[in-house]
Amino acid sequence: MHAAANLDRSTARELLDLALPMVVSQGSFAVMVFCDRLFLSLIGPEYMSAALGGGVASFFSISLFIGVVSYANALVAQYYGAGDLHKCPRVVTQGIFMVVLWLPLLAVIGYYVYQFFGVIGHPPEQLQLERVYYQILMLGCFFNLSKACIASYFAGIGRTRVVMIADVLGMLLNIPLSYALIFGKLGLPQLGIAGAAWGTVIATAFSLLLFALFYFSRVHRNKFRVLDSFHLDGGILRRYARLGFPSGLELFMNVATFNLFILMFQSYGVAQGAAAAIVFNWDMLSFVPMIGLNIAVISLIGRYVGANAMSRIDAVIAAGYKIALTYSSILAAVFVIFRMNLIDVFAGSGADFEEIREIGSFMMVGLACYMMADASILISGGALRGAGDTRWLMLTSISLHWLMLIAQYFIIVVYDYGPRLSWVVFVLMIIVIAVVYLGRLYSGVWREPERLARVMQE
Repeated sequence: MHAAANLDRSTARELLDLALPMVVSQGSFAVMVFCDRLFLSLIGPEYMSAALGGGVASFFSISLFIGVVSYANALVAQYYGAGDLHKCPRVVTQGIFMVVLWLPLLAVIGYYVYQFFGVIGHPPEQLQLERVYYQILMLGCFFNLSKACIASYFAGIGRTRVVMIADVLGMLLNIPLSYALIFGKLGLPQLGIAGAAWGTVIATAFSLLLFALFYFSRVHRNKFRVLDSFHLDGGILRRYARLGFPSGLELFMNVATFNLFILMFQSYGVAQGAAAAIVFNWDMLSFVPMIGLNIAVISLIGRYVGANAMSRIDAVIAAGYKIALTYSSILAAVFVIFRMNLIDVFAGSGADFEEIREIGSFMMVGLACYMMADASILISGGALRGAGDTRWLMLTSISLHWLMLIAQYFIIVVYDYGPRLSWVVFVLMIIVIAVVYLGRLYSGVWREPERLARVMQE
């Protein structure tokens, strides 16, 4: 018992060492997006709502590809745990190679999604803003995808502080740059919502440059034989296809359902769309840092799978749950108690804010209700993903998300039941996913030796 307690404490420390820089990293992204929307809310609620719609549409357009290249975290961690250090940078090479090949397809996707904005029934002034914001973000998709790949690599080898440094410095560039471009300060042109988008693209490219400096540094280059990695590797590409593609397809389909839900919800009106933007802004400040813990769980589980040290996995899961549930429960209480104050942060548009405040208050309570379910999903999903159980995650998650979307279609479009019932269904869907993931985690099917052997196969 004493040995198990020591193991749990050492595992928790190891997990926190990996997770805390990633929490800061993901939190910096959340702050960056939060500030952009806050700045835009000072112009008008339609600007903030357009940033939500255009931003979600942009992420939807690249989500399949970002899901595939982000699986570099688990692949690299597995090779690192197995002692195959020279294979770790090969994962990056294959990832960047895929990104370059995807660019023509991304251009086609960008064109059709841009056209789709015209058929979703948004007010004309919001529609034009959404299109501008979306189009500029898509111009920077190469930087976004390449950054996701190399950041996942550094997470996989346990150097999460590198990710933190690159992302925090990117945020520190983005916030003043976006402010200056939105409002025309420091001698820069006043670009409005286009300025927010250009600030994001420039900051992403800057972070990618910082990653490259770390990646090609002499000590790292020699230890991992980086210069020997610049060639095609069929075995790693096959692992990307077998394990990373289901992960990417899951993310793509889930983002599609979320995007369509947001678009349908915004059809209730500008006030409801602005309230959703406010609530998801606060949700992002809680959820996105938790993704840092999810990334650390994937990395550590992948490392133990690669090293065939399965006895350590339960300790990682237990530590992850304790950290996640403690954090989310405290934040949920803050969101309920101070919900009106948090909504009023965005009351600077000069528009009639009372309707936004009323629906936003109801939605903040729902947000607090599903936060611990979100935490459970991230830990369970991270453990299953790190162990290569991506096919089950794909099938289960897609099925549940699309079931929710069908329900939302009838609630919003067919029967017009109103935003409150729609929000309740959304909250219940997240809780159901958490329960299903937890059942899979504790079934133990994913840790059978034959399954894990297939995961490591090239």
